[in-house]
Amino acid sequence: MDLQTLDYVLIFGFFAIVLFIGIYVSKKSGKSSSEYFLSGRTMPWWLLGLSMVATTFSTDTPNLVTDLVRTNGVSGNWGWWCFLLTGMLTVFVYAKLWRKSNVKTDLEFYEIRYGGKAASFLRKFRAVYLGVLFNVITMASVTLAAIKIGGVMLGLEPWETVVAAGLITVVFSALGGFKGVVYSDFLLFFVAMAGAIGAAYYLVNIPEVGGLQAVLENENVKDKLSILPDFNNKKAVITLLVIPLAVQWWSSWYPGGEPGGGGYIAQRMLAAKNENHAIGATFFFNIMHYALRPWPWILVALASLVVYPDVASIQEAFPNVAESKLGEDLAYSAMLTKLPTGLLGIVLASLVAAYMSTISTQLNWGSSYIVFDFYKQQVNPNASEKQMVRVGRLSTVVLMILSAILALALQDAMGVFNLLLSFGAGTGLIFILRWFWWRINSWSEITAMFSSGILAILLETTSLKHMLFNPETGIFPDWGELPFIMIVTTIIWVTATFVTQPESKEVLQSFYKKIQPGGPGWSKIVEEAKEDGIEIADSNEKWSVPSGIGAMLLGVILIYTIMFATGYWIYGETKLALMLTGIAIISAFLLIRAWGKMKSTIL
Repeated sequence: MDLQTLDYVLIFGFFAIVLFIGIYVSKKSGKSSSEYFLSGRTMPWWLLGLSMVATTFSTDTPNLVTDLVRTNGVSGNWGWWCFLLTGMLTVFVYAKLWRKSNVKTDLEFYEIRYGGKAASFLRKFRAVYLGVLFNVITMASVTLAAIKIGGVMLGLEPWETVVAAGLITVVFSALGGFKGVVYSDFLLFFVAMAGAIGAAYYLVNIPEVGGLQAVLENENVKDKLSILPDFNNKKAVITLLVIPLAVQWWSSWYPGGEPGGGGYIAQRMLAAKNENHAIGATFFFNIMHYALRPWPWILVALASLVVYPDVASIQEAFPNVAESKLGEDLAYSAMLTKLPTGLLGIVLASLVAAYMSTISTQLNWGSSYIVFDFYKQQVNPNASEKQMVRVGRLSTVVLMILSAILALALQDAMGVFNLLLSFGAGTGLIFILRWFWWRINSWSEITAMFSSGILAILLETTSLKHMLFNPETGIFPDWGELPFIMIVTTIIWVTATFVTQPESKEVLQSFYKKIQPGGPGWSKIVEEAKEDGIEIADSNEKWSVPSGIGAMLLGVILIYTIMFATGYWIYGETKLALMLTGIAIISAFLLIRAWGKMKSTIL
């Protein structure tokens, strides 16, 4: 691709601004570990919400959406749209609880909810398991997308992209800490949105595509347009709609869509000024993430089917791309090569923005686990603030190197997405229930984590998957892998819960007094405390879960109807779009009323 002077000015100007932000806040960020990882817990909802959106606006997301659309049509996106239910549950039930916990990382939660050596082991092990293993896999997936973009658009070798993209990001992340990440995310969000919308508008109207109407009428596209799967196709309905909505959203742990909140979403809730700001941030994130952002990517994916109907046509157009990196997801990068000077620079800057935002967040979040939940717990309990910041910066560099090495060995975003879902299948229910059921203990989480991971590895590396899920000879239907892992994992952790001792009375009473979760799942503990002459329940605090679930359902209706209405407006189906817009307005009105009863204000 032939970049012009204007493109270079836009790209390098963006680099300069982001580096300036990192250097500018580095002195204050380095003062303490709380500043470096949580910015002193002073962040407003709107800034944290934008940061969450920017973080999930990664370079691999457009590639993944393109892969889903080209493979299964627009309805293939239910594989990640289903996580809206998790997001809304986090907004109206768990955001308040996380902020009240006042922990530095979501893993510190383990030692206020559980007790003893098992809790200590769980915290340290998950620091490595999530902060290193899962985190490196996620970052490698993002870097893989950058490699494909660099290869198709700039003709770069994979190692050249890794070095160029990784070096500036790791320097910025190590210097600026969490504050640098959040401040730069504000800029990154607008750059990334401008690039995505601008690219979609231009590419749909290039001569090879012929405009929106030509896309919608193209033979390669017609059967890909439906937002819902074909209900005459039983397998499609089960795999694309039933499993995601009935099982996947609550049973699987996935970065950014953790049941009950967690990971970098929890990090931002913990950095909020108060509970109201934590709720506002997560709600704003979910609106932007699901309702407004997917359609520019979907439009480019549909247009790509006109220009590159299959992988062979992509390979023919880009013969220099390594065969190991070919896949349906490459179509997004292939389409971007057709952008004109100026817009090309903006889009490349937006892709750089998406990459830096996601990677810098993952680095800071993963490093916080290593520092607070492993280094300080296991290696140096008396570590000073300066030592913890130093270890945080060092671990940032190491995580970046590990993810870069793994990225060079990966092939496509879809494979990584499915692997992460399998690894976390069956664990999600624990993360939802552990706040509201006293009987769950640390062994529940330990057995769930190991059983789901071992099952996922066995299915990927042995003939077990072929024996169980082969379409012709398997014992179970070929769509049954995720439900199988979920069911087996759930049976194992529920069994482990009842055959092991519950947490001590002191730990459970202390947790309840601090968090005030309420509900029938804690009535036994509240009554036992009363018998001991201890009052742990705050009589002024009502159980908010029923009203929270009601608000969650209204929020789900609101965001899905906005998302679908947007799609039908684009398709030109005016009557259906108007009906959905009306439902969205009514649900918004009802949600405002429900939210007003829960919280007086989010400001």
